[in-house]
Amino acid sequence: MKGRSLYTTINLYENNILLFIVSHIHLLLVHHSSTAVIMTAQQEIPKTGTRTTLVPSISTFLEDHPDLHLGGSGDFHAERAHHLSTFGIHALPKDKIHPIHSVEFTAIRGPHGTIPIRIFYPSTGEAKRKSKQAAALIYFHGGGYTVGSVDEFENGLRTLAEESGVQIYAVDYRLAPEWRFPVQLDEYSAVIDWVQGTGGASRGVHPDLVLGGGDSAGGNMTAAITLRRIDEKKKPLRAQILLYPEARVPFDTPAAVENNSGYYLECNGIFSFADHYCPRGTPPSHRYISPGMQELKKLEGQPPAGVYTSGFDPLRDVGVEYASKLREARNEVTWRHYDGMTHGWLQMTAWSEEAGECVRDVARDVKKFAYGS
Repeated sequence: MKGRSLYTTINLYENNILLFIVSHIHLLLVHHSSTAVIMTAQQEIPKTGTRTTLVPSISTFLEDHPDLHLGGSGDFHAERAHHLSTFGIHALPKDKIHPIHSVEFTAIRGPHGTIPIRIFYPSTGEAKRKSKQAAALIYFHGGGYTVGSVDEFENGLRTLAEESGVQIYAVDYRLAPEWRFPVQLDEYSAVIDWVQGTGGASRGVHPDLVLGGGDSAGGNMTAAITLRRIDEKKKPLRAQILLYPEARVPFDTPAAVENNSGYYLECNGIFSFADHYCPRGTPPSHRYISPGMQELKKLEGQPPAGVYTSGFDPLRDVGVEYASKLREARNEVTWRHYDGMTHGWLQMTAWSEEAGECVRDVARDVKKFAYGS
């Protein structure tokens, strides 16, 4: 765990609160000059997060890529091209590409057309695959609903698969503004049905071991599809994995001020992304657009959630707030906060060992949610 930020993990199992805090104070002081705040078992998840000092490897990455922004002032088509040329697995040095047992490129017929899916099979999951007891994580990538492709997330997802032993089904869903809500959720649900059904069965997946996950806008859509499937009385997900999620638009948070610009995700660009996603006549408070705005009673009865937040992220506080609300609504929650990290670390593992450690944390949680240990 060399050079990593302090993280806080809070797990809720039924009515019992188990709080585990691992603090490498010496490493924090040497590498980040961060301060460690130790929480007691009686404390609840806060409503806002903290930040200390930006991790050096992330700071260097941002300095080396000064024109890389998500939600910048330029045209989003240019952002799409720039992100692909930076994060695309084809653009990475071969020695920075993480190993994976095998990759399958496939597609299904969805409600709005063909849905491309890339499946990552970990070597660590082969025994369960052969015994038809494998777990699967359906992954919707971030990018403000507007930018991004599986190519840009594959490297981090390879690590997530191998470290967890869980198959990952990464989806190239239709992007906004060409396609707006609820198209993406329709596609998400179609993929869940397929993986819980014949698609997963033919690949050794147990139908009860299908999780959903995503980062940023993908985290929003994961939280939303979790609620929607409950409301529609469809087979629920095993768990929901939310990496720095946009649980709601961050109009009113300290993070929106502290991290407004200069840390990759441009806070003011979030609003234009929301405009791309939301059709006219649909309020932003809609249950499946802003899960974080819902009343506690409307958040009850959900599958376990893993929520991961970063100190230097304009979405930090809406993610922390949602983790807190989920726990208050008596759901099982694992919350990890990285006070020296920024938005988008899943894509930065080729440049940052700390980003890789964050992904390995997620993998340990995914394995536990899927297999119980």
